[in-house]
Amino acid sequence: MKEEKNTAAFFDIDGTLYRDSLMIEHFKKLLKYDVLDEALWHTNVKHTYQNWKKRRGNYDDYLLELSSIYMESLKGLKKDKMDFVTDQVIRLKGDKVYMYTRDRIEKHKEEGHLVFFVSGSPEYLVNRMADLYGITDSIGTKYFVDSEGRYTGEVRAMWDSSSKNKAIMEFVEKYNIDLDKSWSYGDTNGDISMFRLTGRAVAINPTRELVNNLKKDDELSKKVRIRVERKDVVYELDPSVSISYPEI
Repeated sequence: MKEEKNTAAFFDIDGTLYRDSLMIEHFKKLLKYDVLDEALWHTNVKHTYQNWKKRRGNYDDYLLELSSIYMESLKGLKKDKMDFVTDQVIRLKGDKVYMYTRDRIEKHKEEGHLVFFVSGSPEYLVNRMADLYGITDSIGTKYFVDSEGRYTGEVRAMWDSSSKNKAIMEFVEKYNIDLDKSWSYGDTNGDISMFRLTGRAVAINPTRELVNNLKKDDELSKKVRIRVERKDVVYELDPSVSISYPEI
């Protein structure tokens, strides 16, 4: 008798579930608890962060730049110094999430679906979020340590589309997943491979780059649903609608 395959739901975290970046929250806490020198924020991060908050620049570029600064800052830091700060981030910020995404996670669990986090955030944060929301399995960006437990500055990234594609295929093999019946949720162009792989997909508060790429792809524009959450209202948008700025 042929074994029945599982239905799964794959979720990005930053901007999809969590309403900001776990990596940035972690970086701020490392500064607050004097694990890192606070001067790093003022000399390297503050300008980039504020530019994004003022909506100047591309979101993906912003995250890549900050990821590079974060990686460099951790170099030489002992891993065991991080555990307290990591726990604090999840304890204080773990429920700062979009209600639509939180409800979708619970809905999938109620229906007996497997639920996965596939995120560009550091794996030690992603795994803690996975524990908090009681999901099946997770994968994040791996930050390597040397034989003395110090971060080397090397990473195995999970924020780009090709890495997420590979991660999902590994989950498919491990958990016997039927992708045609499965779901994916994301917000940036790095999530587009997840959308291509699964039978159903939802872009949550998507970036302009992602929406423009969905519009260019006939298959994705028909498959991917767009949800935008503002305050306590969730809006559904048509991917084919053009993005433009109103004339003043």
